[in-house]
Amino acid sequence: QVQLVESGGGLVQAGGSLRLSCAASQTILSFNTMDWYRQAPGKQRELVATITSGGSTGYADSVKGRFTISRDNGKNTVYLQMNSLKSEDTGVYYCAGNLGLGTSRRNYWGQGTQVTVSS
Repeated sequence: QVQLVESGGGLVQAGGSLRLSCAASQTILSFNTMDWYRQAPGKQRELVATITSGGSTGYADSVKGRFTISRDNGKNTVYLQMNSLKSEDTGVYYCAGNLGLGTSRRNYWGQGTQVTVSS
């Protein structure tokens, strides 16, 4: 059973930083991608950052230059370093791991961690 456990959320002032962690129950290199999503109150869940098994990264325009996704293969953990936080970054942040091939591809989700940025 695939398990993803996020940690590191909390309350921070605007301009501050947080680092989120996502620990996987299996080697993260087995995932096609490891992603961070967020969902603000009343809004749809959106993709924030992604890292492929090959190490390529991608970011939503709204976080480019402020957020960095990285991984520690030995710890089976993916991180999201968030700097220069803004109030609009507030939301529940979810880690997702994409597994499988073709029509069997699916996302596995963590339980989410709350990030609140006060202005």
